[in-house]
Amino acid sequence: MYKPKDTHEHIVHRLKISQGHLAKVVKMVNNKSYCIDIIHQSKAVQNALKEVDSLILDNHLRTCVGEYFKSGKQEKAISELMNVFEKGAK
Repeated sequence: MYKPKDTHEHIVHRLKISQGHLAKVVKMVNNKSYCIDIIHQSKAVQNALKEVDSLILDNHLRTCVGEYFKSGKQEKAISELMNVFEKGAK
């Protein structure tokens, strides 16, 4: 089993998995596969991308946000995060 050595490598690995799932969805649509099968594969893409988002958010909170707070830029960190979540809610 593949074990990424760091966060960046883990994110890239998960993105490549997402890319493979998406390529499969495109192929299935082009081949006029059964709709439910396409939806299952599409859900796999979405789940893989959600995992990527979680990894990136975790990394951001552990690195960038910490630096913002240390340098007194708490409002910038909070605004950035709120903006991301507000866009996701629409």
